[in-house]
Order: sequence, then structure tokens, then C-alpha cells
Amino acid sequence: MRRLSSVTLSFVLATLVSAPAWAWGKTGHRVSGQIANAYLSNDASNAVQEILGVEDLAEASTWADFMRASQDDFWRKEASPYHYVTIPKNQTYADVGAPENGDAITALAKFRKVLLDDNATLEDKQLALRFTIHLVGDLHQPMHAGDGTDRGGNDFSMTFFGDVTNLHRVWDTGLIKQEDLSYSEFSEWLERRITPEQVKSWSVIDPIIWAEESAAIRDTIYPTSDRDEAWGYVFDNRETMRTRLSQSGIRLSAYLNDVFADK
Repeated sequence: MRRLSSVTLSFVLATLVSAPAWAWGKTGHRVSGQIANAYLSNDASNAVQEILGVEDLAEASTWADFMRASQDDFWRKEASPYHYVTIPKNQTYADVGAPENGDAITALAKFRKVLLDDNATLEDKQLALRFTIHLVGDLHQPMHAGDGTDRGGNDFSMTFFGDVTNLHRVWDTGLIKQEDLSYSEFSEWLERRITPEQVKSWSVIDPIIWAEESAAIRDTIYPTSDRDEAWGYVFDNRETMRTRLSQSGIRLSAYLNDVFADK
């Protein structure tokens, strides 16, 4: 395989400095939401319908990324750090805690309070629920638990099937695009392979555990010698990507079932 030239590397780094940290892309988030739709309790399903109307979890899952283009102060100044966590190598989330401006874990706690607040407006609850759906997916994308050195892989330049990209984007969209499936096809394929035993063992509702799992995976998925990747990288990481998508769907439903258990 060919290596990236120094000229190409310089170009990549220059063009990716302001690259946003998306997670899973639209297809991956919708897969997570579609799987979760099937495992909602009656209470949670009714609460979601009361808040979002005809909009299901798959449709709502990409809203928090879409709204990044808004000029509203919340989206321009406050919401950006909510999409990720930082866990340096050989440390836990408890070791470092949340930054002053918050992260995905503190955001989930904040939005949970809104969803349980009988005095919150419908608009506030819609924002809280849509963002919650999105953040569960974010925390299962390994590069959204960054180590604090390269913006979750956005600064780790590479090629993937000949396209100049970065490691974060490969995990957002590159691996999933290689499946060549719609979100409904992909979620169906994954869901029919999920066993009752996996549903039980995966139904963990602690976001810190999700984040620390992602951080552990993160440290194993950096290309070690050659940054020109293709089928070999897909072969090595396809099952990890599929498992994280499946887990995010199961855990999204488990989390919402817990939030709305007493509503």
C-alpha cells in the first residue's frame, strides 16, 4: 500500500483543522434509533409519542447534528461539547471528570432532568429528547471518547479506499458506507442477530460505562503502520462497528425505558 506523501499530509491537516466531530453519520444514528424503536416499553413509547408526535427515534436521531447550523446561541456556543467526552489513555472518566463547559455525559444528565420536569415546555422536552437520542449514539462511536490529543481522530489523517479522510470520519461514515445498505435494511440485519441474552447483558443505562467502553476500543483501532487503508481495515473492524451500533440501539431503549418508567 502506498503511504501519504508529506505534501498530501500537510494538505489534509490544513483542511481538517475545523472539521466537525459528527458521530456515525445519518445512517448510523438512524440504525441505532430504529433498533431502539423495537425495544421501547409501553410507557416509554407513549412518552416519546407525546413529546415527538409522529417522529420516531430513527427520525429524531440526526436532529442534534442538523441543528449545528443554527445561529442560535445555544447551538453556536453551548451545545458543541455535548457530542463527546475526553478520556485520556490509561485513565477513567472518574479520573478526569467533565470539563467546565460540559460533555456528553453531563448533557445527558441535564436533559434527563428536563424530560422528568412536569413544568418544562413541550419545546424544551423535544430538544431534550432529540438530543438524548443522539447522544446515546455518540457515546457508542469509539472516536467520540477522544484521548485529548487529536480531536477524536479528526487530526489523524489517512486514506480510506483512496479517499483522503481522517480516522474520525472513517468511523462516522466510512465503515458504514461499505455495508451499502439503507438504515432500515442495516437495522433489520442487525436486529435479527441480537439475542435475548445480549439484550439482557447490553441493557446498561450508565453513560460512563458506554464512554469507557468506547475509549477502550478507541485505543485499538488506530492504523499502526500504514495510513492507506481499505479492505483490511474493514475486515478488522466491521464486527466492532456492528456491535457498537447494536448496543447503542438496545441501550437507547433501555435508557428511555428507565427515564419514563414512572411517567
